[in-house]
Amino acid sequence: MPSFDIVSKVNSMEIENAVNQAQKELLSRFDFKGSGAEILLEKHEIRLKAPDAFKMRGLVEMVVNKLAKRSISPKSIDQGEADLSPLGHARQVIKIKEGIEGAMAKEIAVFIRGLDLKVTAAIQGDELRVTGKSRDDLQAVMAAVRDHDFPVALGFLNFRD
Repeated sequence: MPSFDIVSKVNSMEIENAVNQAQKELLSRFDFKGSGAEILLEKHEIRLKAPDAFKMRGLVEMVVNKLAKRSISPKSIDQGEADLSPLGHARQVIKIKEGIEGAMAKEIAVFIRGLDLKVTAAIQGDELRVTGKSRDDLQAVMAAVRDHDFPVALGFLNFRD
C-alpha cells in the first residue's frame, strides 16, 4: 500500500552553518567589538551571552536571521526568555525543536481523518505514517497538511508506492 511519513526534522548542518555565519558577523560588527558577546552551539540549542539586554536583542536577531536565511522554519525555533543578572549580563538559550509531540501528532491525525479521504494515519514515535490505497489520496493529504497552519514545521518523507 502506498504510504508516506510526516516528520518535523531540522537539518543539523544548516544550523551549524547558520551559527558559524552569525559568529563571523559577531566578530566583524563594530557594536560588538570587545563586548564579550558569544554564540555557542550545543546539540539542540544555541547559547547566547551578551553584556546587556540591548546587545542580547541584537544577538538574538542576528542568529534568527541567519537561521531563516538557511531555510530553517521559525516554527522550529523556541527562543525562550533572556536571563538578566543583577550585574547586567544577559544569557539566553535558543532551542531547536525536532519531532512531533504526542498531542500535536493526535491533532494532525484527527485533521487527516476529517478530510474524508480513504487514508489512515498512525502515530509512530515522533512521526506520523499515512497509508492509503490511492496515490492521489495521499497527495491530497499532503496538500491539505501543507495548506493548514500547524504550530510545528512539517515535512514529508518516504513516499512509497
